[in-house]
Amino acid sequence: MLPTPSREFQFTEQDFEKVRKLIYNYAGIALSPAKQDMVYGRLAKRLRALGLQSFNDYLQFLERGNSKEFELFTNSLTTNLTSFFREAHHFPILSEHLLAHRSAGTLNVWSSASSTGEEPYSIAMTACEAFDSMRPPVKVTATDLDTNVLETGRTGIYAGEEVERMGPQRVKRFFDKLSDGRYQAKQELRDMISFKRLNLVDTTWTIRGPFDVVFCRNVMIYFDKPTQLKILERFAPQMKSSALLIVGHSENLYHAAELFKLRGKTVYELV
Repeated sequence: MLPTPSREFQFTEQDFEKVRKLIYNYAGIALSPAKQDMVYGRLAKRLRALGLQSFNDYLQFLERGNSKEFELFTNSLTTNLTSFFREAHHFPILSEHLLAHRSAGTLNVWSSASSTGEEPYSIAMTACEAFDSMRPPVKVTATDLDTNVLETGRTGIYAGEEVERMGPQRVKRFFDKLSDGRYQAKQELRDMISFKRLNLVDTTWTIRGPFDVVFCRNVMIYFDKPTQLKILERFAPQMKSSALLIVGHSENLYHAAELFKLRGKTVYELV
């Protein structure tokens, strides 16, 4: 790709390939060639913030090992599309599974790509509804690579229109309305969830199972098949023998058939 005259910063094919290599090596994210404009748009903001004149300067700055900037670089390139009760068919399955294993004591659920927190809060609300209690015997571990979205999850504050889509009954039970029109998840919900930074491709993880349910929805699509398999191989030991692995609507685990078998629509269990 030649430098585009209309662009504020020079962005060459070589620059793009360096970005692809850096984000793949660090986070396992495989950027397609079609993502060039997206990469430029998101990282140009970092160049402006740092007062740099070219992507080459920025990449050299990253390669010198600035850990804070590498975090911001990663945050810029991760996609955080989410909503409350997204892929709604998963939550009745979760409810049934939690109730079926209630005799096991505290149940542990892992939201492994929690983004801004809508998924783990949906899990927590489902648990409250299943046990008809604001303090059910369920703990939720919510992890993500992006430190910005984790902070949103911790505060539990969301736009009014986003929360109100759930309907007045759930809003009243689970959220407090703030003076600016936004809503904050009630303290009992926030107490159920632990938000932690975790890179799924790191050689060591800062969390430990065993988990009763693992949500890994709409994240595998960003990894190539070998990376997916490595992550799935590491999920299995973190799961109880009866645990469920719940994935996104466009994902399947056929390449991990020795580890997981399909139980229902995008819901898997250990072989």
